[in-house]
Amino acid sequence: MSATTVSASGNRIPNNRIPKIPFWAQIVAGLVLGVLLGWLARSQDVSWLKDTLDQVGSIFVQLLKLAVAPLVFFAILVSIANLRKVNNAARLATRTLLWFMITSLIAVAIGLVIGLVTNPGAGTGLTPKDGQKPEHAGSWIDFLTGIVPTDVITPFTELNVLQIVFMAAVAGIAALKLGDRAKPILALSESVLELLQKALWWVIRLAPIGTVGLIGFAIADYGWDLIGKYATFTADVYIGCALVLFGVYPLLLATVAKVNPLQFFKGAWPAIQLAFVSRSSVGTMPVTQKVTERLGVPKDYTSFAVPFGATTKMDGCAAIYPALAAIFIAQIFDVQLGIKEYVLIAFVSVVGSAATAGLTGATVMLTLTLSTLGLPLEGVGLLMAIDPVLDMMRTATNVAGQVVCPLIVAAREGILDRDAYNAAKSSPIDAVDVRDAEQKVTVPVTA
Repeated sequence: MSATTVSASGNRIPNNRIPKIPFWAQIVAGLVLGVLLGWLARSQDVSWLKDTLDQVGSIFVQLLKLAVAPLVFFAILVSIANLRKVNNAARLATRTLLWFMITSLIAVAIGLVIGLVTNPGAGTGLTPKDGQKPEHAGSWIDFLTGIVPTDVITPFTELNVLQIVFMAAVAGIAALKLGDRAKPILALSESVLELLQKALWWVIRLAPIGTVGLIGFAIADYGWDLIGKYATFTADVYIGCALVLFGVYPLLLATVAKVNPLQFFKGAWPAIQLAFVSRSSVGTMPVTQKVTERLGVPKDYTSFAVPFGATTKMDGCAAIYPALAAIFIAQIFDVQLGIKEYVLIAFVSVVGSAATAGLTGATVMLTLTLSTLGLPLEGVGLLMAIDPVLDMMRTATNVAGQVVCPLIVAAREGILDRDAYNAAKSSPIDAVDVRDAEQKVTVPVTA
């Protein structure tokens, strides 16, 4: 007996192909190979290898960014317009925002506690002269005035995601108000969105190769010695994110949503691992939406909550990281922080998280926090050296939170498909994009 796949058209396709390597295994292999090549490039001073790794990683990130602007615009537009299909849409949107804020407060509190206990800026050997001001600093004035674009073209050419979100929200609300008259525009927008997601899916499949370049160049360029100076701070960021990812989120799912946390990790793992590698919440968004739907959250609600979260829900980049970074930089520059400053950090983390806008890195959020506290912006330069290493864990935490909050809201509102949630499996990332028009079944055929 041998298995044969039969398509809807009746054609029989033999299944004796080489088994596919699971996506998680490809990512792990990319990480290992990247570390080895990076170590080789640095230890043997192989400049061409270092440059090659840099180019491979840069091309992968650039391909992700290429789709960011139109993807964000059409995803937000369609998600808001589709709220007309959702019962109690205003209530769901409010609850979603509320849980975004609650989890952000918990995350920033964890970051502050870890920072106060470990004193990450002490004993590093770093001094203020090691830092430099960033080219573009963020402030509340920049943040507030920067939301509204001066024209409709510049935000797309300069990849100002915050302004793109603003325009998409306005267009989505307008479409929502127009009702049936907006159907042609919505149909076109949905088609363009599917096209963009499909194209981005091809880029996502290149993630293992991108991993080799990104990790390899990080090791080749920074080296273990430099990372050693930031050992406590790096460990703090990873521990803080791990506590939120593997502690807070499962606890909330078990106590508030009343679901099995292990099933969450089985279903959401493809999005979490891709976020770790790509360092982009927006780039991971198509996968995040699919795993959230697979975990039983209604598609109409998911299409709103996930794009909204991908541009505003950043527990790693906008809560844990700026809290720890503020304490780290204050200790380097010998600035004392008090209760007022800690409250301000929490406020910035909850209100200003949209400034991170789902892109790689959290420099805007960090400069916003430092300028609010009155800390020297030269401190940003101290952390840029190891930002790629930190950003992997931060983004994985961001994306996990973008799945957890819709799950909690759906469970509390009684719209979560618990059977689908309990049936969720940790299938390869390739299997998440199941949209084949040909429904295939496997039948036994005599050889």
